[in-house]
Amino acid sequence: MDFKGKATQIKLFSLSTIPMRTFHMTWFAFFLCFFGWFGIAPLMAVVRDDLGLTKEQVGNTIIASVAITVIARLAIGWLCDKIGPRKAYTWLLALGSFPVMTVGLADSYETFLLFRLAIGAIGASFVITQYHTSVMFAPNTVGTANATTAGWGNLGGGVTQIAMPLVFAGAMTFAADQALGWRLSMVIPGLALLATSVLYWKFTEDSPDGSYSSLRARGALASAKTVEGAFLKACTDKRVWALFVIYGACFGVELTINNIAALYFHDYFGLGLATAGIVAGLFGLMNIFARTLGGVVGDKWGLKWGLSGRVWFLGTILFVEGLALMLFSQQTVLPVAIATLILFSLCVQMSEGATYSVVPFINKKALGAVAGIVGAGGNAGAVAAGFLFRAEGLSWPQALLILGAAVTAVSLLAFSVRFSEADEAAVAHETESRLAGARPAPIPESA
Repeated sequence: MDFKGKATQIKLFSLSTIPMRTFHMTWFAFFLCFFGWFGIAPLMAVVRDDLGLTKEQVGNTIIASVAITVIARLAIGWLCDKIGPRKAYTWLLALGSFPVMTVGLADSYETFLLFRLAIGAIGASFVITQYHTSVMFAPNTVGTANATTAGWGNLGGGVTQIAMPLVFAGAMTFAADQALGWRLSMVIPGLALLATSVLYWKFTEDSPDGSYSSLRARGALASAKTVEGAFLKACTDKRVWALFVIYGACFGVELTINNIAALYFHDYFGLGLATAGIVAGLFGLMNIFARTLGGVVGDKWGLKWGLSGRVWFLGTILFVEGLALMLFSQQTVLPVAIATLILFSLCVQMSEGATYSVVPFINKKALGAVAGIVGAGGNAGAVAAGFLFRAEGLSWPQALLILGAAVTAVSLLAFSVRFSEADEAAVAHETESRLAGARPAPIPESA
């Protein structure tokens, strides 16, 4: 999608332009979605005791929290192309707030599983975040913008590991027991999501040139009827499915670690609930800069070596991620385990940033479809990984070792993502034109 007002710079301290207001609202909304999505994870030791959950049942709830997101992400990408990201995000935030606020009503394994399933739908927020920044920023900086908004949003997964035990402690001043405390704690992120839905509608726009409805009314944007055809074209592109698997090997792994980290350090290193949450939170806190770094390097390699450069970096950092995860799985000494966790976190989040420095260039006419399919791959990867952690015959360190080996193997798939000479020329032309301050003349897209 070629809009006139795409930004060629990220001015962090500016809210004067549509791209920068969107930049800040997308990462903040995604941050809160992550907070609501994984707010229960650091409290699972309490929930497990309260509801009498077995290891298999805990594993099933982990799978449920990410399984529904696969479907939600596929749908939300198509919806962004059709109605625009502003409406899509506003409705997702508003509707997603209700299961987060009411998960405390669960009184059995079955009802808790259903609530975890419903809450997982807000994970589709990632696709809107990446879509919205992709239409707002030019090629020279789109990878950095995508990586930063997603990274700062993912930061919610780290902050919640630290903050929710504190919220729980605060709730205990009003609650008679821990069973009531965890239930009251989840109301806080739910209310925050509901409030943010109003802010998102007020302060953002679909594109730098205005709303999709107004653009379509004056013929400046393809009609919504063309979305279905674009979606089908994206579905038949082998590169999209390669990136689907790749994203499962990085973001899918991050989701898995967010779900198990606090419980892992509690059970295998004997840490208390609050301390385990702090240690687990270090993994997510790397999103402050790590995912952005992946996007920055992707953009730099892209400027120097074209679209192929972005792919080369993606394959390399994903390979290192797999090695780092295998190393972490073998640690039994707490300080060394924490150090390797941080190294692994750096690699996994840089891999995510690198993936979405490639995504905007696969098919501009079906940006939402591509972003949605690839984003769904992250959750599909988390679902697949979840089965390792519910298996009675595997310890969690063994499961992590197997997962690391799988990531290393998947990294080779990155080199199947290729671009034609026409694609390379079109992006180089657009980048030069944008940096020169002009809107690029259209170049026919390759088949």
